[in-house]
Amino acid sequence: MDTTPFAHGVWHNEPPVHRVDGGTLSVVTGDHTDFWRITSYGFIRDNGHFFGAPAADGFTAQVRVRAAFSALYDQAGLMVRIDAERWIKVGVEFSDGQPLLSTVLTNGTSDWAVAPAPAFPDGFWLRVTVGAGVIRVQYSADGVTWPMLRLAPFPAAPRYLVGPMCCTPQRAGLEVDFSEFTLGPALGKDLHDLS
Repeated sequence: MDTTPFAHGVWHNEPPVHRVDGGTLSVVTGDHTDFWRITSYGFIRDNGHFFGAPAADGFTAQVRVRAAFSALYDQAGLMVRIDAERWIKVGVEFSDGQPLLSTVLTNGTSDWAVAPAPAFPDGFWLRVTVGAGVIRVQYSADGVTWPMLRLAPFPAAPRYLVGPMCCTPQRAGLEVDFSEFTLGPALGKDLHDLS
């Protein structure tokens, strides 16, 4: 288990302000940044902020996220990326006046699935497990219990990038702290194991 994956990350669209201090990556988003491909809106956006560490097939990544979401489409979480047309972003997105648990899976075109987010008084955690053409997404309000958010086919590839993602399609200036970022072999837990 790599507990220092920030040391191995590279920026895709470096944000205007960012720093790593101890085990925390702090980011301030740039203006009108997003990740999206075509569906419903007809446009392609690939200018969101993503700090990706390399991973081979069969991994689990986890991170804690703290942010004060307030504007439409403010978002932060984890991304797993193969290339510009094959990726997933998972986390919290502000829409319809509230924070929503959100996943956008893209394989040529994007989909978008949301659900109301529980209270996250001190941030939230995300976990993704990728292997053998499948991705499992989990979230946690306390870092202990991990309900499943999504299970989906995801393209198998010899190499992925995985790490923190954030963007603000309607503004700039969202401050996000990412911490407790770990990357290691796939956990291999049963789908109903919430630990």
